[in-house]
Amino acid sequence: MLRIILEKTAGFSAILFGVLLTFLPQSVAAQEMPRGAAEFSAGWIGFADDGIVSETPLGGTLRWHVTPRLSVGPEIVWINGSNHSHLALTGNLTFDFLGPTNGKPPRVTPFIVVGAGMFQTSESFVNGGDFTSTEGAFTAGGGVRVNPSDRITLGIDARLGWETHVRVNGFVGVRF
Repeated sequence: MLRIILEKTAGFSAILFGVLLTFLPQSVAAQEMPRGAAEFSAGWIGFADDGIVSETPLGGTLRWHVTPRLSVGPEIVWINGSNHSHLALTGNLTFDFLGPTNGKPPRVTPFIVVGAGMFQTSESFVNGGDFTSTEGAFTAGGGVRVNPSDRITLGIDARLGWETHVRVNGFVGVRF
């Protein structure tokens, strides 16, 4: 099942990457691209369910730049509850409002991010039986990234998404 999910999300990212490259002006494509990054996140997520159900998401994102300010890549988020867990896997598109200067990232970068993919819930019931459901998912939001060095990035973002939720993440990243 996880193999199928990874294949579908990788396909989404590959299609998005191909479409973006098709429409890039040659002058942008010729510019030096910022390095890709691996980011690790933790935060708070609130699900709508007769009030707000709060849980802690842990995740990871890979980003590759297709222009100096636009990056794509997969994101995986794991949420573990008392008798259930959630797995979200999305292909994300991130737009940085500020681009690099002289090949270096700006110290502070506001950004927006959108993603689409899948959301899976697994639940175990006391009186027997397990239940798993998988459905489409999306997230959209924005945040700010601070670059204390050329290799390290720190940030925070807030997103809305489906399965209906609000999410706030802090993250630390390493550029390749």
